[in-house]
Amino acid sequence: MALHTWFAFFVACWLICLSPGAGAVASMSTGLRYGVLRGGWNILGLELGLVLQIAIVAAGVGALLATSALAFALIKWFGVAYLLYLAVRQWRAPTQDYDTLGDDHQGRRRSVLLIRGFLINASNPKAVVFLLAVLPQFLDPSGPMALQYTIMGLTLITVDVIVMAGYTGLAARALKLLRSARQQRLVNRGFAALFAAAASLLATARRAAV
Repeated sequence: MALHTWFAFFVACWLICLSPGAGAVASMSTGLRYGVLRGGWNILGLELGLVLQIAIVAAGVGALLATSALAFALIKWFGVAYLLYLAVRQWRAPTQDYDTLGDDHQGRRRSVLLIRGFLINASNPKAVVFLLAVLPQFLDPSGPMALQYTIMGLTLITVDVIVMAGYTGLAARALKLLRSARQQRLVNRGFAALFAAAASLLATARRAAV
């Protein structure tokens, strides 16, 4: 991959990752509720989901997903249902003492955060279709495909980690301000509304025209 091509893709990655979506909402919600360190488990899950999406596109399965109405619908509606589930969970989330974030009970949530992040990205077929439309534009047909997809995948994941860490960190800074139960409930319900909005946007997704 030529340097100027990689740089163009690098710039595109920032535009893609900075666009608000379910991953950004999840990162802010996790950072606000659990802090930066545990928020990293959500980010790891998101990136594993992104790895799966890139692998699907690189393997050529993305083209099938883009044109198969049934496959697209199954994954899409699973994603919608999962985001709505997260919205309900966020709405009902109990208030807590943020001074106890380091205890063992919270530590057991790490695997839950990782799985949640993975499912948020893995259950978004529109992202696969989007990557299918974007990644090939930066490929050199005469070069090794596997190496080029690896370079683009590592670039996209690195940028996404930085952006999601930024969202998580900014939200975590608000922890010190959320001491009253009323404030916590308002924030939880605000994020519940954002998850519901993300679900609504995903529900409007359509597969690529044949």
